[in-house]
Amino acid sequence: MIRFLIKGILRDPNRSVLPVLVISIGVFLSVLFSAWFSGVFSDMIRLNANFSTGHLKVMTRAYAENAEQMPNDLALLETGSLVADLQRQFPQLDWTQRIRFGGLLDVADAEGNTRAQGMAAGYAVDLFSPGSREAERMNIMPAIVEGRLPAQPGEALISDDFARRFKVGLGDTVTLFGSTMDGGMSFANFAVAGTVRFGMPVLDRGAIIVDITDAQSALDMQDAAGEVLGFFKSDQYEEAAALEVKTAFNARFQNDDDEFAPLMQRLNDQNGLEEYLVLSKSMSGIMIFVFIFAMSIVLWNTGLLGGLRRYNEFGIRLAMGEEKKRLFRSLIIESVVIGLAGSVLGTALGLSAAYYLQETGLDFGSAVQGGSMMMPTVFRAHIGAQTFYIGFIPGLFSMVLGNALSGLGIYRRKTAELFKELSV
Repeated sequence: MIRFLIKGILRDPNRSVLPVLVISIGVFLSVLFSAWFSGVFSDMIRLNANFSTGHLKVMTRAYAENAEQMPNDLALLETGSLVADLQRQFPQLDWTQRIRFGGLLDVADAEGNTRAQGMAAGYAVDLFSPGSREAERMNIMPAIVEGRLPAQPGEALISDDFARRFKVGLGDTVTLFGSTMDGGMSFANFAVAGTVRFGMPVLDRGAIIVDITDAQSALDMQDAAGEVLGFFKSDQYEEAAALEVKTAFNARFQNDDDEFAPLMQRLNDQNGLEEYLVLSKSMSGIMIFVFIFAMSIVLWNTGLLGGLRRYNEFGIRLAMGEEKKRLFRSLIIESVVIGLAGSVLGTALGLSAAYYLQETGLDFGSAVQGGSMMMPTVFRAHIGAQTFYIGFIPGLFSMVLGNALSGLGIYRRKTAELFKELSV
């Protein structure tokens, strides 16, 4: 029977061309947008985790309330023992110390006088410890425009835009003016080992990246850090596991009223990322519903038009004694065949477009500047396992639903009127 229906579809293009085109377009859009939103949300979450929030973050309670101000006077103390304790208690995570700081970068001329100054956003990360993954995690190596990673104390990376604007070359010395943990003035000289461009305006305007030991020395923060970040060793954010770790850690200090007691937060709890995580999970379902609804209406009307064109065919088949339910079932099977064909074609086209956006991306430039959340300027799609099958859900369901709605007219046909209709 199925072979017979397929032959009928192939020999009568009017029966299938329009539905296949409609389904292909809908499936194409479903696949493309699914991959696009998956890429945008995953890149956004990954960037915020790697540069700012970690999968989990430990701070003092006072620091957490003012985290956007980078208040290093409220930093954690004795972080060496804290990190060792975290590694023992939660070995499934990689724990690392970081210091974020602001300051003024001063560039001197040949005589040692100031010739240029600019604001700087500083990141102190573990660059020198054996086995540290901080450079990889922050994607520093691919971001280097000129030069190399710092290899010894007293070296730093600065943003390429800052270096070009103030004509700072490799090996030149820049002076960081900042404030110590105790509120005093801090002055530290750094040799420029390289320049970087991350593609994020918040970093590219004036970033300086140094090893954490250099920052601890410059800011009088020996054995102290603003934040201790934890990353799952799988490199994937595991929301349920993160909640368990957070709950277990915070339970140890729930009866401690000290504002400098450590507090652990998940990625969800920072930078407004909870809403984006929820949205990223529901986006596929929203798209599927929208396209099923829209395509079902279109295919319902297409089915009605096709039913009118095949009015005599249905009448003859009923007059010859074919049961209504058998005729309706054949119409549904026919819709499944057409739905599969359209879904395969639309998925192939959607994957092709998604692959292009995954490799090249779209540059939104200054449109993503501002806000506390880090966002890439180039948004890319991401092809995952879901991308290969998500288009079949609206493709098949909408076609079957549209034909089922239009095919209900079969049950309203009265056998007594068939011969009168056929004689007209």
